Amino acid sequence: MTGSVWGDLLIGVALALVLAWLALIVALVLVRPRGGLLREALRLLPDVLRLIRRLAADPTLPRGVRIRLGLLLVYLAMPVDLIPDFIPVLGHADDAIIVVAVLRGVVRRAGLDAVRAHWPGTDDGFAAAARLAGIRTSAG
Repeated sequence: MTGSVWGDLLIGVALALVLAWLALIVALVLVRPRGGLLREALRLLPDVLRLIRRLAADPTLPRGVRIRLGLLLVYLAMPVDLIPDFIPVLGHADDAIIVVAVLRGVVRRAGLDAVRAHWPGTDDGFAAAARLAGIRTSAG
């Protein structure tokens, strides 16, 4: 393209990063909670963050689950978001959407009982978090 190996490599890497970023945005749009669930996710965020920290520190859980949770905590601590905050709706919701997606995977892999054992909030809060994760509890 440019005649220079480094120039072509730089263009290729830049294009790959842009395509990966666009794919992530599409994935976030597809897994976002519908309706009032997004507001509920934001309301539950403090309890969910404590849950994630407790689950990540639990040595009885599978290593892959703990690694994903640790990576999620690192992402949440980073000041840079995948989707900039000036983008309407998704800009402020990307953290909640990613947390919900990871929480769904944790519940599928580690089980609802493990998540329930570490839940720091109320029973109603747990029921809402389970709804967000797309998991039916015995009470709901």
